[in-house]
Parts: sequence; C-alpha cells; structure tokens
Amino acid sequence: MEPISTDVLKRLFEQRFHAPPTRVQPLQRDLGASGRKIIRLSNEKTAAVGILYSGREENAAFLAFTKHFRRHGLPVPEIYAEDLEHGAYLEEDLGDTTLFEFLCKNRSGDDIAPAAVEAYRKVVAILPRFQVEAGADLDYSVCYPAASFDRQSIAWDMNYFKYYFLRLAGIPFNEHALEDDFNRLTDFLLSAPRDYFLYRDFQSRNVMLRDGQPFFVDYQGGRKGALQYDLASLLFDAKADLPPDLREHLLYDYLRALANFIPVDREAFLGYFYPYVYVRIMQALGAYGYRGFFERRAHFLQSVPYALKNIRWLLHNVTLPIELPRLLGAFQSMLASEKLQGLAAEADNLVVRIFSFSFHHELPKDESGNGGGFIFDGRSLPNPGREARFKSLTGRDAPVIDYLRQEESVHQFLASVFSLIDASVENYQQRGFKNLMVSFGCTGGQHRSVFLAEQLARHLRGRNGVEVVVRHIELEKLGLLHDAVSNLAK
Repeated sequence: MEPISTDVLKRLFEQRFHAPPTRVQPLQRDLGASGRKIIRLSNEKTAAVGILYSGREENAAFLAFTKHFRRHGLPVPEIYAEDLEHGAYLEEDLGDTTLFEFLCKNRSGDDIAPAAVEAYRKVVAILPRFQVEAGADLDYSVCYPAASFDRQSIAWDMNYFKYYFLRLAGIPFNEHALEDDFNRLTDFLLSAPRDYFLYRDFQSRNVMLRDGQPFFVDYQGGRKGALQYDLASLLFDAKADLPPDLREHLLYDYLRALANFIPVDREAFLGYFYPYVYVRIMQALGAYGYRGFFERRAHFLQSVPYALKNIRWLLHNVTLPIELPRLLGAFQSMLASEKLQGLAAEADNLVVRIFSFSFHHELPKDESGNGGGFIFDGRSLPNPGREARFKSLTGRDAPVIDYLRQEESVHQFLASVFSLIDASVENYQQRGFKNLMVSFGCTGGQHRSVFLAEQLARHLRGRNGVEVVVRHIELEKLGLLHDAVSNLAK
C-alpha cells in the first residue's frame, strides 16, 4: 500500500470528523480474493473504516447500492466520505465480528449454540428486503460487470469451475459432453423468475454483527437475478459447514419471510433452489482452485473439503429436475479423488498458527475466525539485539539460537509455554476445534520472538492431527526470511 493512498483516507477522515486520526490499523492481510485494502482509522472520539481499491466501477456500484439500501432502511454502513478518483471511501465502523466468526465461537462440531442460530435467522429474515423491496426500484445501470445474472455470467462461473478446479485438480472430464450439461443447466436456471436483486456474495463473512444485529457489506457485485442464488450462497457457504437440519430450518424461515413481500409457491421455489446451489458451489470451487492451485495461496484450498461435503450430501439427498449425467459424474470423480481426499485429511487437522511480531507494531490478526489464542511477551528475556554481533542476524540463525539456549530463563520460559500449549492442543483436538493461534512478541520482532516461535513449532511438529504454520511478521517486512541454516534440529 502506497503512503499516498493512506493519506487519502486520513484526509477524508479529517474532513468528515474535523480532527485527524491518531491510529491507522489494517484490518485484513492479503488473504481475501478482492484485492481491497480495509483500514480502520480512529481517534479518541470516533472511528471509521476506509477502503482502498482501484476498481472504480465496483466502488461506484458499492456506493450507489449503499445509498439506495439506506433509503430503504436496510442495515448497511453509512458512507462518510468518498474520493473515487483515488479509489478511496470512508464508511461506518461496524466492529470486528462477522457472522462466520460468531458461528465459529458458538459451536462445537454440529452443535451450534442458540445465539448463532438466532443470528442466522435474523439474516435470512432480512434477505427478502434486499431482493424484493430494495430491488424493485434499484438503478441496475450501475451494476458491474453485468446488470443481470445472465447466460454469460453463468458461463463464466461454470468455465471457472471447469478450467481452474476440475482441470487443475486432475479430474477427468469429456469437455463436449460436460458443455452439453452446462447448457442444459443454464437454460433451466434462466427459466426461473429473475426480477430481483441478487447480492452475489451473500455469505457469512459478508455479514457483520454489532450488538447482536446483522449489518451487510460487500454487495458491489450485485445485479438482477433469481431469489434462490443468495440463499444458496448462505446456506451452502463451504467453511460455515452448516448442519443439514439447520439449513432446512433456515430455508423455511426464509420462505416465510419472503411471503411477506410476494406470493410464494414453495414447490416451484425448491425446484430451482438446488440447481442454484450447484452453480454457486461450482463458482466457489472455481475461486478456490484459481487462488489455491493456480496462485498457490494454500489457505483457499482449506474450504475445498467442506464444499465436497456439501456435494456428497446433495448427491445422496437431492434429485434434480433435469438430467446432468456428465456434471454429476464429475462430482463423483471429485469425491473419489486421492488428491482432493488429501485436502480433506488436512482439513481434519488442528492448525496451530505461530507468529512472531514486534510490540512496536500491530498484533497479528487471527484470520481463521476462531479468535482467542495466546500472546506471549518475550521482552523479559535477554536481548541479543543489544549486541553488535547479532544486529544483522535473526532468531533463526545459529549464533542467536546458541546465545539464547545458554540462558536458563529462556528454558524456564519455554517450559511454561510448552505446558500451556500442550494442554490447549489436547483439549482442542478432543473438542474438534480446527484452529489455535499462538503469538510471540518482543521489541523488534527479529530475535527473541522469532526464536521462541521456531522452538514452539519444532516442539509441535510431527504430532498426529496437528498442522503447524509459522509466520515472522517483522522478518517478512524487513526481507530477512533468507535460507540461512537455523540449526533447529541441533
């Protein structure tokens, strides 16, 4: 992010609130697919969220949609200021809790707490207001890249799935025969009533919860389309992994809410619903394949096993109103794929993410949605950074490792850390949790915190059902993640 871009947000903040921000905090790392930079700006009196993104048409669509939805009294963020020339706008701060994070914190396997169920019920009750009420007088000319979820839009999603998931995952298919199924499915999807607002990415990470109430974001890809698509996006959101009985209850909650706006023929609605579920799953798998297999951003592949779980359920429980033999055959091949089964085995692991960082900068952010974890302060330990011979080295280099291993206080510190983490790992595995975050901080984030993070990683690696991921925040910034021998096995 260029400093001038951040300066645009600071200027917008000061113009809106008549005082400069005293704190500027990035809210997400480059883990998402959109390329947006999301930044919280605040001072003692107020806070706002700034967006930096170069896609002018998408920014314009988001701003126009937001103003329209607010006129209808829908819970979306207030727009405080905008500068489309510099790809920046400032919006209301809705807090830090997404529906996905709230769900993760309020479940144990398929046992989901009533508070999380109630949050989902509120969300599906509001959805028809976007689709029908606000969609009736929306200016669809601002939509980007298309004004409707039409044949071309569906073809993009299906080809995305075919080329970036099936092909890169090594799933065999007859292209001509699969195209015939795609065309048959597209014709059927386009026969559904499509005069409603289609949010496009209506999933748990795009709903914020503040004081127990849902607020909605990231609808800039919206366009005109069928009602079924958005509900399919929410209920079959891969990593949310909603149990089938809850999906069914929420489906009928939605239909009851929809009946307040238009007459509802449940049988006709359900006839189109599951075909739209399939096309939404294909769109998501295409995205996972592109980001994971093609761009090698492995965390996107963590959602694949959950999507396969949804496909397995659909194949066993749903009869489609049209024949799609080649497509369903490709799904069966996916379920039998050793490569994809390997991803599923990895998804069953407890992932322990270990960070080193500097207390002079921001704390590492938990992107898993799990929350919690441990932050250990290594500043009480002897500091190699004070000695000239260690200035250019890091906690991964042998001289620094040897120096710290000679200190009794370091061994005592690690023994306490290992005891706490071992107990948590055992408990998390017993309860079926999938993520644990452990962070070590020191003054500069170069020596002690790096050493401690690597020692914990060494302690945990090789355990059954545990996957260890290590990141050194300051070393990444400083370009110090070289291939020097760290003697971790010494």
